[in-house]
Amino acid sequence: MSTPLSDAQIQDALKSLPGWRYEEGKLKRRFQFGGFKEAVSFIVRLAFEAERLNHHPELRNIYNRVEIALSTHDAGGRVTARDVELAKAIESFNWLPA
Repeated sequence: MSTPLSDAQIQDALKSLPGWRYEEGKLKRRFQFGGFKEAVSFIVRLAFEAERLNHHPELRNIYNRVEIALSTHDAGGRVTARDVELAKAIESFNWLPA
């Protein structure tokens, strides 16, 4: 079972994750792209990273918007280091400003 991060650890991690927030017990970020194809291409890229890390986010897509929520199921739905790692991986290929 994964170990949940403390609120202080989460706040510290958010310092290196521009645009991300801690809300409802999850790390969240909303992205707005130029159109549907751009949003879907981002989701596809994210899917490869999620598979590589074997950690899969909650995703919501409406036209040009993608909303991501990260938490770890085997930690009771709380935020763990795995969520921070995936958020950082997403930021490594994200082409939008925070």
